[in-house]
Amino acid sequence: MNLSGKVALVLGAIKGIGKGIGLALAKEGAKVAATYFDWEDELDNMQADFTETGQEHLIVQINLLEVQKIPNLIQQVINRFGRLDVLINNIERGGWPVVHGPYTQGQWDLEIETTLRAKLWVFESALPHLKASGNGVVINFSSIAAIVGRSGPASVIFNEGYSAANRGISLLTETWARMGAPEVRVNEVMLGFVETRHGENTRGWGLLNENHKKALIDHTLLGRIGKIEDVVKSVLYIIKDASYMTGAVLRLDGGYVLGGDKTGERPQGIL
Repeated sequence: MNLSGKVALVLGAIKGIGKGIGLALAKEGAKVAATYFDWEDELDNMQADFTETGQEHLIVQINLLEVQKIPNLIQQVINRFGRLDVLINNIERGGWPVVHGPYTQGQWDLEIETTLRAKLWVFESALPHLKASGNGVVINFSSIAAIVGRSGPASVIFNEGYSAANRGISLLTETWARMGAPEVRVNEVMLGFVETRHGENTRGWGLLNENHKKALIDHTLLGRIGKIEDVVKSVLYIIKDASYMTGAVLRLDGGYVLGGDKTGERPQGIL
């Protein structure tokens, strides 16, 4: 897909991964509608950075947990740009055990409502317009918490509510790929530890001791935390080049799920 003249809706774009993706799409020629809810101290920087791209854009503040407001969000995009070609479903709430401790009912509900429910209602409202584009793309973001859960070095980072919600995203991705085909491709990027998501530039990371941090890095085959640019490149690949890819999960975790163990020396055998 050539992004020039296309329209993308990027959720959670005030900073971090969402902002990085939104700016990259704008630099590729797309008109970007970018949402935010909190972190208002970052709003001036967000506005300045999108303005600097020189592309027409729309910044909308919305609480996506208030699902009755979502159809109006989509309509704002259509009223402004006349179409919708790309949906970046980037919204989540990760309950770090090291931050929140044991679950409360409110924390559990917030993780499910943010990480799973909000994605559903945005997709449902956006789908008719994505189909009308004739070549729509949806990218759902999830976490390797769906696979590893509260286990190993990740036990201080992933709670089971967050993990359960992320496992549900893969089911939605597969179902939505069927609903969208053939006009809309729906794929999922499953993230490991990235600098602004469960990584170095987060409050929770600062609460980990050095042993915890070392264990996480040692468990990652590539021996580092992911960068925003790693995520942006994968998103651009899916949108621009992966025209035969739908219903798939691209796991971007530096090999964390495989674990840090290398292959052993091959035995000589007896023959």
